[in-house]
Amino acid sequence: MPRYALVIDDTRITANSLAQMLSLLGYQARVAYGSRAAIEGVGQQVPDVILLDINMPGIDGVEVCRFFRRDPRTANVPILAMSTETQEAMVARMREAGANAFLPKPIDFDSLEKALKEVEKAADQ
Repeated sequence: MPRYALVIDDTRITANSLAQMLSLLGYQARVAYGSRAAIEGVGQQVPDVILLDINMPGIDGVEVCRFFRRDPRTANVPILAMSTETQEAMVARMREAGANAFLPKPIDFDSLEKALKEVEKAADQ
């Protein structure tokens, strides 16, 4: 059974690029272009991993992360936060909200693969 990833990013080019990389890594990826679409879309199929942009208009990634952690369906799904903003305070806020890892943008294939392996390994333990 293929693994399922949800990519949440308000920038279509970034989201689609990540979805293509995920497909090369054996994931079936669905893209949500923003927070509201992501929150609504989780009801359709619970992902095995979530890639979540931090800086989005309206509801930011920190609040989306908190929402996913409160929802019993997604409470234990690994969340990879991502942003061009790499200040320690922002990364700390995402970790406090429940993110499992942080990926600085732009994200390359190798760093995505490494982060996915790390969260999969942690989930198996």
